[in-house]
Amino acid sequence: MRYRRANAQGATWFFTVNLADRGHDLLIRHVDLLRDVMREVKNRHPFEIVAMVVLPEHLHAIWTLPADDADYPMRWSLIKAGFSRSLPKSEAIRQSRLHKRERGIWQRRYWEHQIQDDADLQAHVDYIHYNPVKHGHARLPVEWPHSSIHQFIERGWMAADWSAADAILLGHE
Repeated sequence: MRYRRANAQGATWFFTVNLADRGHDLLIRHVDLLRDVMREVKNRHPFEIVAMVVLPEHLHAIWTLPADDADYPMRWSLIKAGFSRSLPKSEAIRQSRLHKRERGIWQRRYWEHQIQDDADLQAHVDYIHYNPVKHGHARLPVEWPHSSIHQFIERGWMAADWSAADAILLGHE
């Protein structure tokens, strides 16, 4: 059975991408590598990162693709492959992955959701920025260093003391 993905050109998407081993901290341990790989992919295959958070074993991102482009799967494939190739081989690799010449770093699939409107976008941005608190990595969203919340604060789009309680009060959750 082949998994079918939506094919909306120029759409905005929310993603959750997980490591295969949810007990690892590879993403924050190698966050600079992840940023470099994402930058390289963005340069070759443009997209806008609207919001993003990197946690130890998973990340959430919101992307907007160019008006004539719907190929986010190719971009994720390049990001995952580029990140994986740059790490030393130390993970356990199952036979099914060896047969396909895959590393055992990422889960094969990821979650995607096409953003429907401004309220949906705001709810997912809030979710991203609150996620480090939800998972116990920070007391406040602004305390987590690997989050786009810092750019939102710098641009005046969000207060430095923002929390999910603010989102609930505004009806975004």
